[in-house]
Amino acid sequence: MNQPIAPFTCTHSPNLPELLFDLNCTLAISTYQAGKVVFISSKDRKNLVQLPRSFKNPMGIAFKDNNLAIATQNEVITLANHPAMAHTYPKKPGTYDGIFIPRAVYYTGDVDIHDLEWVNNELWAVNTRFSCIARISDQYSFESIWKPYFITSLAPEDRCHLNGMATEGGRLKFVSALGNTDQAEGWRTHRTTEGIIIDTENQEIIAKDLAMPHSPRVYENKLWVLLSATGELVEIDKNNGRVTTLKKLDGFVRGMCKYGDYLFIGLSKIRKESSAFGDLPIAKKAVACGIAVIYVPQMSVVGHLKYETSVEEIYDVKILPHFKRPGLLSHEGPEHRMALVTPDGTYWAKNNSTSHG
Repeated sequence: MNQPIAPFTCTHSPNLPELLFDLNCTLAISTYQAGKVVFISSKDRKNLVQLPRSFKNPMGIAFKDNNLAIATQNEVITLANHPAMAHTYPKKPGTYDGIFIPRAVYYTGDVDIHDLEWVNNELWAVNTRFSCIARISDQYSFESIWKPYFITSLAPEDRCHLNGMATEGGRLKFVSALGNTDQAEGWRTHRTTEGIIIDTENQEIIAKDLAMPHSPRVYENKLWVLLSATGELVEIDKNNGRVTTLKKLDGFVRGMCKYGDYLFIGLSKIRKESSAFGDLPIAKKAVACGIAVIYVPQMSVVGHLKYETSVEEIYDVKILPHFKRPGLLSHEGPEHRMALVTPDGTYWAKNNSTSHG
């Protein structure tokens, strides 16, 4: 009798543990389908270890200055790293070199946040339901700070499926959307062929007729975008909008982060019975979910991770630099309530015992 495969079982290229170990970093991925944020770290140069934590439909992840933020179905959660707490974590003392502990929860409501980033020390989010870029606020569900010129009013109608944003020089510069319609869910009619990239400063569409663009990023002064429907990584000329294919992958590509000379790209599986995605050009090849690692100087795939169970769709991919193996506590579990942090000390309050960092 065959034993069931354990949750989050994955296979990977033999070099992936060594690569993460030598880069001294950890991968963080969000999977709304599985309801998890997963840290993928190297135990040593031969073995990987995963740390999945539960969050309600997690999407965008932001990381800056030792702080993490996660967009969920109805909230944005901010977490801070407290190294002293990591070393004395009661369940696994001496295991982690950092630990991210929930510090604040912003109640946004169900506004379908996609990408999330810190801009000028503020949390900005792609508010897909209201077709705008929003500032996360402790006074409101959100504060709209930018919307495409063709969106005539704020309304919870997902008019263009705004989904991604890219910063350049510390300011918002580009966004991606699946159409330029001003009608409720108007993008759905031509969702695979009418994607756009907008220069937010000029309010100008610089590229159009794209195959479901996601995850715009500016690296090395170049604008890179994932075309999910065709599995392509492309470069878009910021001046004339020319699209150049850099690499084609076998998967629904979404979620991208560059670290050093390496690019980490999320690959999602497409369910054959999906009415929304079953007819995409990449559908027949998108049969696995995981991470592709590209060596940028040669644009060659040099590593991979593939999930055998639990994870079928990935939204975001982030690198946590200078962390060999960080811990993560969800605001949904009880452990974070035991973590007491002050400017002067750290304490684990459990069974009337404390440990000082």
